Amino acid sequence: MPGKLPKWLLALTASVYVFLHAPLLVLVLFSFNDSKFAVWKGFTFRWYERLAERRDILDSLWVSLEVGLASTVISTLLGTLLALGLARHRFVGRTLLESLLYVPIVTPEIVCGISLLILFVFFKMALGITTIIIAHVAFNISFVVVVVRSRLEGMDRNLEEAAMILGADEFTAFWKVTVPQLWPGILSGALLAFIMSFDDYVITSLVTGPGSSTLPIVVYSMVRGVEPSVNAISTIILVVTAVLIYASDRLTQDKPLKA
Repeated sequence: MPGKLPKWLLALTASVYVFLHAPLLVLVLFSFNDSKFAVWKGFTFRWYERLAERRDILDSLWVSLEVGLASTVISTLLGTLLALGLARHRFVGRTLLESLLYVPIVTPEIVCGISLLILFVFFKMALGITTIIIAHVAFNISFVVVVVRSRLEGMDRNLEEAAMILGADEFTAFWKVTVPQLWPGILSGALLAFIMSFDDYVITSLVTGPGSSTLPIVVYSMVRGVEPSVNAISTIILVVTAVLIYASDRLTQDKPLKA
């Protein structure tokens, strides 16, 4: 049959997927294990029930949500405006600015974290939730710009021009025509920014302070001891992250309107 993949390629692809996802499946399985150790002893929900008793987990979850939502709103707003400026205008230094946008994406997290820590120390800023939000905005903006700009590239500007020809001013055309077309890209970028912020450990661990530990930091401290509830909270994070990534991907694939 034309276009059918060879069996060896299908087997290789399946093997790669098993290699990548087997550890995650084992994690989910043992989150329901009735034993504290890596020996299956029966099915239980007690590690999930125990999460409600862990005050440190609940507090860190609230910090992660607070940081994630704040950094997402700020980075989405700034990233969207920057994407619009780069896509719609020509100015001196535009190529350099576009190149610099990819620096936070390709730079190792440990380097970003150390540079941000040095910056906060230089300005004598107390480490805490504020510094975490600033750090997350710093690396999230680039991801938002990439997603939103990819959406802009597929949009038809004739619709905006038609709206202005029919009497709409520039702001009305932007709000009534551009934003509805751009909205899936904006929301997709926001979801990606929230995922990056919520899951980050390396940068957050360098710029956090007393009383501002996020969920990944608390989870890491639990891994160093025999604490099976870490499997439960890790499974919850995995499921939520997978759902958000799927939603972001679906929004990115949504086709813009055409004239």
